[in-house]
Amino acid sequence: MSQFPDFNFAEGEILLFDKPLTWTSFDVVNKIRGCIKVKKVGHAGTLDPLATGLLLLCTGKMTKQIDLIQATEKEYLVNLVLGKTTPSYDLESEFDSETLISHLTEGEVRNVILSFEGVQQQFPPMFSAIKVNGERLYSLARQGKEVELKSREVNIKSILEIKISFPEVQFLMTCTKGTYVRSLVSDIGKKLGVGAYMSALRRTKVGEYSVENAYQIPEFVEHIKGLNKMGTSPILTS
Repeated sequence: MSQFPDFNFAEGEILLFDKPLTWTSFDVVNKIRGCIKVKKVGHAGTLDPLATGLLLLCTGKMTKQIDLIQATEKEYLVNLVLGKTTPSYDLESEFDSETLISHLTEGEVRNVILSFEGVQQQFPPMFSAIKVNGERLYSLARQGKEVELKSREVNIKSILEIKISFPEVQFLMTCTKGTYVRSLVSDIGKKLGVGAYMSALRRTKVGEYSVENAYQIPEFVEHIKGLNKMGTSPILTS
């Protein structure tokens, strides 16, 4: 039995993809749109280029479900490094500080990480896609412009499976819509007094959907190309 079901892209599908490293969410949308030849294709929740994992694409009439999907909880596997910081809070920008961490204990780090569970106010990173006066924050940041950021309420529902191997830390977290994991990592580093940056991020769940059931993009594209050659394509018009 094929891993691919019978698709009807125009009528509407929710497609799960494992986004590769360095791809933008729009790279995935454009790749799939070009493959299935349907105009209405959108993603339900941006992933940064340096993040991997579950990206949901909706086609046809299912694009009406995007807002509902985006509103669901997300699960992430987070990797961070203590003692160094970058302006973007990840590896998109160069290191701008380094602090000794030899005084830290595993218990202290664990307790600080767990202290971020619950409802809280969070500031977005300057290197983010939020718009201020019609311009993306990351564009303003690259221009060296200072902007007064506004906090937003987020809820870190759970932080589990904390693994510490100094200077590296990994944990699994569940959070509400609008949470910036990079900001959480930066806040953890600030509370510990040594700084931190996010070294890797993988989204593992969006609501009821899991990355374990996601398609790899090359395999999906080859499958659709194969259907086209055999003349058994799914409905490809919107």
